[in-house]
Amino acid sequence: MHYLDLSLANLHQEVDWLQIMSKLPSLSKLHLQGCKLGSMNPSLGFVNFTSLRVLNLSQNLFNHEIPYWFSNLSTGFLELDLGDNSLKGEIPPCILNIQKLEYLSLENNQLIGKIPESIGQAKNLLHLNLKANSFSGPIPSSIGNLSYLRELSLSNNQLNGTVPKSLGLLSNLVVLDITRNSLTGNIDEAHFTKLSELKFLTMSRTPLFFNVNSNWVPPFQLKYVSMNSCKIGPNFPVWLQMQRSLMVLRMSMSGISAKVPDWFWNWTLKIDTIDLSFNHIEGNIPDILLNSTFLNLRSNQFKGRLPQLSANVKVLNLANNSFSGPISLFLCQKMNRKNKLMVLDASNNLLSGELSQCLKYWQSLMHLNLGSNRLSGRIPYCVGSLVALQSLCLRNNNILGDIPPSLKKCSNLELIDLAENHLPIDIPLWIGEMTSLKILSLRSNGFRGHIPLQICQLSSLGVLDLANNSLSGLIPKCFNNIRTMTIPNNGTLPYFDSLGYHYEYGYYFETLKLVPKGNELDYEKNLKYVRMIDLSSNNLSGSIPIEIPALFQLKFLNLSRNNLTGKIPEKIGSMKELESIDLSRNHLSGEIPSSMSNLTSLSRLDLSYNNLSGRIPSSTQLQSFDAPNYIGNPQLCGDPLPQCYKIEEESFNRSIGKAKDDSENSSFYMGMGAGFMVGFWTICGVLFFNRAWRHAYFRFLENINVWVYVNMVPKMNWFVGRVKKLPP
Repeated sequence: MHYLDLSLANLHQEVDWLQIMSKLPSLSKLHLQGCKLGSMNPSLGFVNFTSLRVLNLSQNLFNHEIPYWFSNLSTGFLELDLGDNSLKGEIPPCILNIQKLEYLSLENNQLIGKIPESIGQAKNLLHLNLKANSFSGPIPSSIGNLSYLRELSLSNNQLNGTVPKSLGLLSNLVVLDITRNSLTGNIDEAHFTKLSELKFLTMSRTPLFFNVNSNWVPPFQLKYVSMNSCKIGPNFPVWLQMQRSLMVLRMSMSGISAKVPDWFWNWTLKIDTIDLSFNHIEGNIPDILLNSTFLNLRSNQFKGRLPQLSANVKVLNLANNSFSGPISLFLCQKMNRKNKLMVLDASNNLLSGELSQCLKYWQSLMHLNLGSNRLSGRIPYCVGSLVALQSLCLRNNNILGDIPPSLKKCSNLELIDLAENHLPIDIPLWIGEMTSLKILSLRSNGFRGHIPLQICQLSSLGVLDLANNSLSGLIPKCFNNIRTMTIPNNGTLPYFDSLGYHYEYGYYFETLKLVPKGNELDYEKNLKYVRMIDLSSNNLSGSIPIEIPALFQLKFLNLSRNNLTGKIPEKIGSMKELESIDLSRNHLSGEIPSSMSNLTSLSRLDLSYNNLSGRIPSSTQLQSFDAPNYIGNPQLCGDPLPQCYKIEEESFNRSIGKAKDDSENSSFYMGMGAGFMVGFWTICGVLFFNRAWRHAYFRFLENINVWVYVNMVPKMNWFVGRVKKLPP
């Protein structure tokens, strides 16, 4: 037997597989990819593979170092693939001593240490793939000795130092990938001296300076270049103009701040994918028909009208620029009516006017984001014809009127973001028919009426944001019907796939603004992990439903600034995924449930300005929050507020003081009354029993009466007479 392929067969229990295979002396090719093998028996000192030329052990379950029996492989051994295992340790010298080795893949393991300088001795290597490990140190300069090398993949490691100029000697190199490392320094013409065969150049997310002369003529004709996060600017790279075979250009976050040169747009007509996002590129897009399948110019300084598109364009991302003019000019352009566009993101620009009925010509749209512009008017009824639509974002415009019921025809919609517009209406009941919805954001619109119970039919809902409206009534008790908020999850798995569009050489992720912990944040790739209910700043009343604690997967809950009463649900501690809870500025009463001490993931808590009382439950978690998170509850005590005994003592002192004051007042009045009675009856008793004193007392009263009559009566008569003589 010369060839054996058992790939994907379950050999997990075959402990002696290596000894069995070594008994096939004529075997030259052995493929055991994905067989769930648990060990390569590193303790073995010898394995008889004298005829073997190709060995593929990738995608197994090895969790040990590379064994030294590889030194027994024949001198004619050509290909070794140990990728996608859990191999540990360093690259052993025995691997690099295989003289005729042409293909070596150790990708996606846990290998450490430096790439050995002896790698330069494997002079027959054509493919060297060491990506996705933990290699550190510099790229060995001896790699320049591998004159036959066609592929060098070192991405996703921890390599540092400068890139050796000896790489420029690899005259047969087709693929160079050093993405996601910590390499520093300059890349100049010397690094490419003899790379005439280079087709794929990838050095993204590596802090390198691409420093070449403006008149440099590259020796290569690239098909794919990815230099995201490399320092290329501020000038626009002129050498690109000489690349006539380029299909993919990715230079995001590369520090380019110049104006787009005149040659650029015509040059792009044959390029499939262009990503120049997050630079400071200036200028207008001329009146030509853009042709790239994937065009990302996000976060630059482009201005003027939106461009014309050919039917080839699938993704157009122009967000965060200064494009202006009526949106209808773009939607209604005759050439654009033939479009096949799947993604249109022109958010955060200066576009104006109404969304016209021309929206019906964009039937292929899956993601439409026109948020944060100056759009006005109503959402056109024809939006219901966009049946492929998965996300609709019109946030932060001046949209008026209502939400057209035709929108429910878009049964694939997963995200609706109409926040920060002017929609003072009831939330439509038909919203419950959009069962694919995962995200619903209607905050800051003026919505009125009750929260419809039909929202509870949205079993896939992950984000419900109705904050800052005029909603009234009770919080629905049926929120526990939203399955994605109740089904257990280990916390690391996404609740749904990323909202966006994936393309062979690119991707688009939908962005959503949320206020999970009091501050507005942008969520993109991590949106799929969010579970949130925000009903804050409304006029909701009643108690917090006891069904709320059944939302085990909820991470952010905000019910603040309403008119809620009653107690905090006792079982709220079962919501162990909660990271933020805000119940402030309501009329909640009673004690804080002791179960809240179980919320170990909590990083934000606000219970301020309610009528809560009693002791704050003791736990490291609840005591980690500052006093302002509890203030406005006079009867609440315990760390971080004043200790309960102080409040009890103050209350006791107040009651004692009041009792003391009452006692003193009572004693005063009782004493005064007793004194009056004693004095009164003493005088009466003396007058009653002593005749001489009684006669003297009555003579005293008679004398006073005579004195008043003699002295006061004449004067009163004189005064009355004078008054009568006064003229009227």
